[in-house]
Amino acid sequence: MLTLYAHPFSSYCWKVLIPLWENGVPFTYATLEEPANNAVLGKLSPSGKFPILVDGETMVAEASIIIEYLQLHHPGPVTLIPTDPVAALDVRLLDRLSDNYLMAGLQAIVDDRIRPEEERDPVRVAGLREKLVKALAWWDAHIAKQVSAGRAYAWDDFSLADCAAFPALFYIDWIEPFAERFPALHAYRARLMERPSIRRAVDEARPYRHYFPFGAPDRD
Repeated sequence: MLTLYAHPFSSYCWKVLIPLWENGVPFTYATLEEPANNAVLGKLSPSGKFPILVDGETMVAEASIIIEYLQLHHPGPVTLIPTDPVAALDVRLLDRLSDNYLMAGLQAIVDDRIRPEEERDPVRVAGLREKLVKALAWWDAHIAKQVSAGRAYAWDDFSLADCAAFPALFYIDWIEPFAERFPALHAYRARLMERPSIRRAVDEARPYRHYFPFGAPDRD
């Protein structure tokens, strides 16, 4: 039996939970709200980073790698990384563009907000927001192109790229609302929320919204 050490409110944990639920993979959800699971995580991941997947004697870290591992060892009906190597590169690129420019920007802004007010850096945050808007603009153009080609997702079908993009876009819209500026991207965010696996991730995180340092909006 697989065991996933994760927190329901974590965007990177959503990235792994969504594929598990999409493919109906049986696993034990070791939520980090439980002190005993936190103690185990401390031994598995000295840095404290999560999610962590344990499969027997094998430990797998980093969300993208966990998804790759699941497809290799616990595949299901939804193929999240194309078997064609060229198409797989396209999907992996979108995954990296999401993590490195959307998620990284979001996390840096949130991290600054968590600090005591006197330690915050408004100039740096303004620069981070500017870069984040540029990344959103790229994604909006990309999704608009996909829609014009009759595609609903970041790639041809639902994939790793969507598992990476949705958690970032979900929380970015809370700190940098983009419905008016980037309508194609916001419609894509709404479209993804209709998938049962993604809706489940959003709903199971509701009790923890008080953790969000900017305050969670009364929507979604």
